[in-house]
Amino acid sequence: MQNDGRARRARGDQRSTRNSGPAVVGREAETAEIIRRVGTDRSHSDVLIVTGDPGAGKSTLLDLAADRARGAGGRVLRVVGSGSEAHLGFAGLHQLLRPVLAEAQGLPSRQRSALRAVLGLEECAETPDAMLVGLAVLTLLSDLAETAPLLVVVDDAQWIDRASLDVLAFVARRMDSEPVTLLVGVRTAAALPGFDKGYERLELGPLDAEAANLLLDRQPTPPTGRARVRILQEAAGNPLALVELTHATAIRHPEGSGVQGPLPVTDRLERIFAGQTADLPEPTRRILLLLAAADAADAPAAAVGLPEADDEAWVPADRAGLVRQDGSRISFRHPLIRSAVYHAASFEERRRAHLALAELLREEPDRRAWHLAAATVRPDQDVSAALQQTADRARRRGGFAAAAAAQERAAELSPRREDRARLLTEAATTAVFTGQLGWVEQLAAAVRQCTDDQALLGKAALATGQLMSLDSHHTAAFALLMRVADEATDARSPLVLDALAAAAVVCYYSGEESQQRQIQSLLSRMPDDAAAAALRAWVLAVSDPSSAGAFLTPALPGLIAKAKGDASRLTALAIVAWLLDQTTLAARTFGEAFDQWQARGWLPDGLGCAAGWTRLEQGRWAEARSVATDIAAMASSAGLDHAEACAHALDATVVALLGDPATARRLVERALALVDPLESRSVAVFARRALGMAAVAEGDYDTAYTQFRSAFTDDGDPVHYHVSYTLLAELAAAAVRRGRQEHAAELLERSARRLGTGMSARVRTLIDRGRALLAEPEHAELFFRAALKEPAGEQWPFERAQTQLDYGEWLRRQRRIAEARPLLSAALETFQRLGARPWGERAQAELRAAGIEAGDVVPTAFAELSPQQQQIVQLAARGLTNREIGEKLFLSPRTVGSHLYRVFPKLGITARSQLRDVVEGILSGTGVQG
Repeated sequence: MQNDGRARRARGDQRSTRNSGPAVVGREAETAEIIRRVGTDRSHSDVLIVTGDPGAGKSTLLDLAADRARGAGGRVLRVVGSGSEAHLGFAGLHQLLRPVLAEAQGLPSRQRSALRAVLGLEECAETPDAMLVGLAVLTLLSDLAETAPLLVVVDDAQWIDRASLDVLAFVARRMDSEPVTLLVGVRTAAALPGFDKGYERLELGPLDAEAANLLLDRQPTPPTGRARVRILQEAAGNPLALVELTHATAIRHPEGSGVQGPLPVTDRLERIFAGQTADLPEPTRRILLLLAAADAADAPAAAVGLPEADDEAWVPADRAGLVRQDGSRISFRHPLIRSAVYHAASFEERRRAHLALAELLREEPDRRAWHLAAATVRPDQDVSAALQQTADRARRRGGFAAAAAAQERAAELSPRREDRARLLTEAATTAVFTGQLGWVEQLAAAVRQCTDDQALLGKAALATGQLMSLDSHHTAAFALLMRVADEATDARSPLVLDALAAAAVVCYYSGEESQQRQIQSLLSRMPDDAAAAALRAWVLAVSDPSSAGAFLTPALPGLIAKAKGDASRLTALAIVAWLLDQTTLAARTFGEAFDQWQARGWLPDGLGCAAGWTRLEQGRWAEARSVATDIAAMASSAGLDHAEACAHALDATVVALLGDPATARRLVERALALVDPLESRSVAVFARRALGMAAVAEGDYDTAYTQFRSAFTDDGDPVHYHVSYTLLAELAAAAVRRGRQEHAAELLERSARRLGTGMSARVRTLIDRGRALLAEPEHAELFFRAALKEPAGEQWPFERAQTQLDYGEWLRRQRRIAEARPLLSAALETFQRLGARPWGERAQAELRAAGIEAGDVVPTAFAELSPQQQQIVQLAARGLTNREIGEKLFLSPRTVGSHLYRVFPKLGITARSQLRDVVEGILSGTGVQG
């Protein structure tokens, strides 16, 4: 017994040495950095991505961080990705939150229900809102961090399922003052959507020669001579390779490593581990294979099929250093060992293991279905049906990547060719919401190989075109979508409107008039259908808003009323309202949809920035910037360049209006770098508009004129059929200061003739303002009055204030001082309320010239708050609690409270009850001065 005890201690000491070496040798700087990150500072959040090749020591460093955090009294949540669970929707999130699910009961009811639904803990009638799921996790982590700092460790993130990864990326973007540290370990070459930009990275490179030799010296049997040289060459500085090659040499091949040939380090290690398993007793190899096939030792049902941790069958694997024990839990010491064990077994051995696990996991149908699929090589209707049910459950929970993967595998196992084609088509349609264009194209190609059914081929092609439209492949996307629409028209398929709806989005992005004509031609051949009225309205408004406005505007309120409760239709109609310059109606409809244009996943749908432009036009600039920030982050993580560029152009415009031209130019530069201006004319013109406003803010009217003029061709035609017309008044104003009135007047009148009676009230007021600025003095007043008498003008406060300022300046120059003062005062009040500093300074100068000694234009304290803080203050003033505000803005209650704590001194108040007076003062133009 004593000898057995000594042997176990010796094995433990050896394992400890082998496992702890990389944490110390050659990783001193990385260890210090990790320790610094998990310190006791509770004032902020932190995100760090730890990258390196397999065996570089990522897991060891993350283990060290977890131990350090626990030792300092902190709390640790951990999830380890696994290849076999990468296709199970929200599997990673379930693993991470399983220890704290009881504490999730304290979440607000909507958040709690959404979280429990995606984790499969309760049924859901419809897909949970992805943003609400992310907010639930954020709130839960914030609550957990109330009593002690929280460390969240994500290891092997390259194998975390996409749905869980999206939630974690959402949380990472919104952590503010939370005492939460997120450490993410991922292989160097792996793509990590949501974490590939904007976060610090700690790269674990190869050990240098000195550290590699020191690590070898610390092994129980340090190699010498030719064996040492060979190990150093083959390991290439990889800590795990140094340890395992030494171990393999000492046990099996004293004269060399025993692994021949120029293999990559990862493959070489797998061969070493596979060689170690070959010498194990049959019972041990059998249970190791079961553990490898399950890769979910934390799943109680799977654990039933494995011996207890103290069973003698584990001893040989423990002695070989292949597994480790954590209490009653046995796991592989490294993912490469699991891979080696699994792939060293024959297919028949693996099949038996998967079937055994499927039997054990009868209470977990999704896991069971995938194990059955892993054990099946021939078509099997029952297994295919089980995977289809898994896909349905994943889709209802919002796990689109998991659902598409299950549909794809179900197709492979379906005995009937027509079922395979249908399932592949469904997989392509579902995969659209993952943002993975390559995957969708691959699935569509598989459909083409599988069937000649035009309906299925059309749906698969439509899925490809829809996703292409969100990227920058606009010419190719439009051609594909119109081909689908043409074929659907010939087949009298209802798919035609869906294809035209997607094509209209591409047309708007590109601004290509030939595309407009193609859409209008095809649409004119279609009979009216009351059931498809909303979709037809979308196509008309998006592809040609100036022509559609006259007959769509009166019908729009009725269409919106019929769409009550349908967030998707409401959002589409809100975008239509924005395109038709029905800004107030658009804002109200967006509000009813509760910003759920992202409700079907994390991807921003076509024209998602319309919600931000609506807020900008209403003077709700902080909210516009929040929309831009959210869409830019999500589009960036999904690799959708055009959508990201749209968001940057929106943000640049707001920043220019606020008087920060340098930042506006940086944002425009980022936007234009993401797209081809000839394929994304909408972004190009929006970007030029932002650059022009930035130049106006600096008083550089030469640059302003050049930027605004670029929205039109040399012949005076609009570069973009919708956006270009919004620059007409700015072009006129810059032309006057540059002495180019004649050219600007010709272009403006050409635009007016082109628009005819189809122009909206907004464009009409902009044209009237432009005409007033360009007119001879005796004719200007008529146009100024026309621009200001339009009742709808109240919807666009900044543009109205600009007209008031221009008219006031004109009146002062005509020596009608008394008439000028009210207009100039009204303009100044609006500019101050909005925070439009350069325009406020100009209004102040005009008032002084009119004999009113207005004080220096000092931005209100409210205007100097961040966009997010402004929104929080406004909602708090309405009496909402921190949790209610957090749910509206997708922030944690702690973050809301932290913002309010910081803004109270800036606003000169000490209590929440004073916020209402502050906000009312701002809205009335008498805001608190900072």
